[in-house]
Amino acid sequence: MLIVVGINMAKNAEFIAKTPIHTPDTVDSLTPLLQRLKLTAKVFLRAEFCGDWAVDTSGERHVPFHLITRGTGWLHRSGFEPRAMTTGDLVLFPGDAAHTISSSASEAKPGVVNLPTTGELVEPVTGLMCGYFSFDTRAAAPLLDGLPVCIVLPLGDAARHHDTAMLVQLWLSEAANVAPGADAAIDRLAYVVFIHVLRDQIAKGAVGGPLLGLADARIGPVLNRIHADPGGVSSVDMLAELATMSRSAFADRFKAIVGLTPGRYLNHWRMQLAVELLTSSDLTIAAIAERCGYSSEVAFRKAFRSTVGEPPGKVRRGA
Repeated sequence: MLIVVGINMAKNAEFIAKTPIHTPDTVDSLTPLLQRLKLTAKVFLRAEFCGDWAVDTSGERHVPFHLITRGTGWLHRSGFEPRAMTTGDLVLFPGDAAHTISSSASEAKPGVVNLPTTGELVEPVTGLMCGYFSFDTRAAAPLLDGLPVCIVLPLGDAARHHDTAMLVQLWLSEAANVAPGADAAIDRLAYVVFIHVLRDQIAKGAVGGPLLGLADARIGPVLNRIHADPGGVSSVDMLAELATMSRSAFADRFKAIVGLTPGRYLNHWRMQLAVELLTSSDLTIAAIAERCGYSSEVAFRKAFRSTVGEPPGKVRRGA
């Protein structure tokens, strides 16, 4: 009897091992979007400051972020009142808006911006972790445009941000770690932090564009289909049918929420798929055109150049 149980357990274990964790009906709508956008994260500064100091990491065409790991600081943005920041506050700028984090509510002197602290640290001391999120594809533009210009998460408020605060504590622990693989762990955790930020903004209703569309009962399934397989979408009529709406009502609703017409958004994602295939596969341009939903290579080349700004061959050679 015991032997039979053992055999059944082994078979069950084998079945479980071969069963995918997710099925098409259970995969969330944000994951396919982030996977195709190829989000990466990098932490490039972990430092402590005292006296007069200021940090400015904008202007690099990324999504910069700062985490106050100790003490206090001030966030400065043109046209806005200075904002006090304290331990646990995380701020990021989806549109790479100009900003500084400094020691004072007064505007920092240019001579102290991005200068490292020298000598012995004297209280009060502020600890900062700075880095950026980056996207390897132009498809990220509609996503980032749908986010606020500046996002501040007060992670010291554990009641509101308990899970994110625990994640950041692990993040900080790795930052203080000199063990092998610490830098890689820091960057991977930064990636997860960004996902938590997106969740927070979606829950607050502070998003627009595709992120807002993903939460819409009619438009969400359409966006999921486009993100997963833009080349498999044959027409706007097909998308309207998926949304169970008339073509005109669907087109109006889609543009009002996403900010682009269904045709333009579909074309945008088809071109991102084309760039991905051109730079990561040996498929012929004719095969790529077909994979992206074009029956004519000539039509594909024309659409590609109009959208991307370069012919397919040049993009492939550049890769």
